[in-house]
Amino acid sequence: MYDVVGVRFKKAGKIYYFDPGQLDVHKNCYVIVETVRGVEFGKVVVERKSVGENDVVLPLKKVIRIADQKDRLIVDENKSSAEEAYNVCCDKINQHRLDMKLVDVEYTFDRNKVIFYFTADGRVDFRELVKDLASIFRTRIELRQIGVRDEAKMLGGIGPCGRMLCCSTFLGDFEPVSIKMAKDQNLSLNPTKISGLCGRLMCCLKYENDEYEAAKEELPDMGAVIKTPHGKGKVVGLNILERILQVEIKEEERVLEFTLDEIMNESAVSVQATE
Repeated sequence: MYDVVGVRFKKAGKIYYFDPGQLDVHKNCYVIVETVRGVEFGKVVVERKSVGENDVVLPLKKVIRIADQKDRLIVDENKSSAEEAYNVCCDKINQHRLDMKLVDVEYTFDRNKVIFYFTADGRVDFRELVKDLASIFRTRIELRQIGVRDEAKMLGGIGPCGRMLCCSTFLGDFEPVSIKMAKDQNLSLNPTKISGLCGRLMCCLKYENDEYEAAKEELPDMGAVIKTPHGKGKVVGLNILERILQVEIKEEERVLEFTLDEIMNESAVSVQATE
């Protein structure tokens, strides 16, 4: 077993686990840790806990120390420098006439590297841009191409529901979302209705998907012929969450609604009569 704490480096970023050692690390405190990118400043979001070897990526990096006021000042200075670097990079992109959109700029805590996040429709030859930036900032330069979902996560915004974007407030990772989820939930397949600000399918389609899948296993398929208290009929509509079926009864030439319990009871009676 290993003692770990979960650390985030951005508001809704991915959680990484570190070895706290003998330090008195608690939730919501800020720490300085060693990462593959170098020394970083992060916030503890998961209390110290013991986990098995299969639950962590070994070897665990250590928490170097609990952050103090000087460390916070360094973070503020880095943010200010990043804003200046953003403006400089935008000017250079325009000078080189590159087909790319700069989204964000980030300094590592130790200022060993400046990371420029950008979006583009395809590959971009930014070798000359990197040379210019390196000569200006005199440090390591990394240009990282990101997707439109990552762009929305970084920039934030208000979704169609009127709330702040899930990805920028609490979602640590993006989960796969498919058009089938919208179909299962009987949603309009109009792209403007089921797409987020990023232009991709909304992440919230995933939230209730498990409930819909479980409900669909209990209900008959659309077009199935079933027995009802009014005789046999064809399923022409489903209210999945309320377990209500709309059934077309040919003999009566009308569509009636039945609950799943009514259909199941009718099936039970039919089985007993057969026996």
